[in-house]
Amino acid sequence: MKLIIATIKPFKLEEVREALTEAGATGMMVTEIKGYGAQSGHTEIYRGAEYAVNFVPKVRLEIVVTDELADAMISTIEETAKTGKIGDGKIFVLNVEEAVRVRTGERGPDAV
Repeated sequence: MKLIIATIKPFKLEEVREALTEAGATGMMVTEIKGYGAQSGHTEIYRGAEYAVNFVPKVRLEIVVTDELADAMISTIEETAKTGKIGDGKIFVLNVEEAVRVRTGERGPDAV
C-alpha cells in the first residue's frame, strides 16, 4: 500500500476530490495548512500598508491506496491540480506497512 501526500492550491480541492473519486479513491483526509517553497510567500496591501505573507495557504491531501492504484492517483492529482503557475504544490509517496480499520479490526488493503 502507498500513502500519497499532496499539497495543492485550496481552490483546486473540489476538482481534485471529484477526479480522485472517479479514479477509484475510496476516502481521503484533508487538512488546511500554510507553507512556502519556491514561492517564498508574497506581499499584500491591507488598509494602505504593505506587508509580507511568508506562509501561503495550501491544502494537504492524504490518501492510502493499493500499490496498483498509486500511479493512477498520482497522475490524477498532477493533472487536476496543475495550473502551470508557481505554487501548484508537491506530491510525496510513502510505503504503508500496515493499515487497521478500528471498527472491524480489518487489516491491510481491506482496511482501506
